Order: sequence, then structure tokens, then C-alpha cells
Amino acid sequence: MIWELEYLPEALDDLASLDNSVRKPVIKGIQKVQKNPVSRENGGYGTPLGNKGTNLTGLFKIKFLKYGIRVVYKLEFEGGIMKIIIISARADNKVYDEAGSRRMRHHL
Repeated sequence: MIWELEYLPEALDDLASLDNSVRKPVIKGIQKVQKNPVSRENGGYGTPLGNKGTNLTGLFKIKFLKYGIRVVYKLEFEGGIMKIIIISARADNKVYDEAGSRRMRHHL
């Protein structure tokens, strides 16, 4: 099953702001994970997040080590939706702090 992909408006802005040489592999990676975004423990590609200074329990990340980019997403099992919350450089825990802020702002 391929999960439906949704982006928060801010995440679309994040994606648009990436250099094209980075944007293409990030999109390709998201599409790969979209096929099975559940946790690795359940046979998927997802890496669960916990407490990164901000409580991100229930969220997952995709790491693009070559580019220093993290994608944080939430799964909505009822509708089979993979919702992208943020796409950003790791830069300490800033990406995780912003993911927590967006989660609260959008009631995720």
C-alpha cells in the first residue's frame, strides 16, 4: 500500500527553498518511504522520534545524511496519510523544535 502524501503549507515552502540538486533526492527519498512509512520494527522505513528536547512521540524522521537534511512526518493510520511536517537542515535540534511548534500549531 502506498500511503497518500500530504504536506503542511510550511513544509511545501521548505521543499521549494531547497536547492534543486538537493530537492530531487529528497523528493525521491520521501516517495520511497511513502511506500512503507511505518517504523523499521514493523518492517517499514520510518525512524520513530521520541523526546528531542521537544516531545515528538508519534512522529517519524527520514535522514538524508549526505545533505544534512531531516524530514519529519506523522502517520494518520485511519486515512493512510503520511503528513510531512518539516524539511530542514538538522542544525542542532532546530529542525525538531520547529517540528514540535508546527505540530502544535496544526493540532497534529
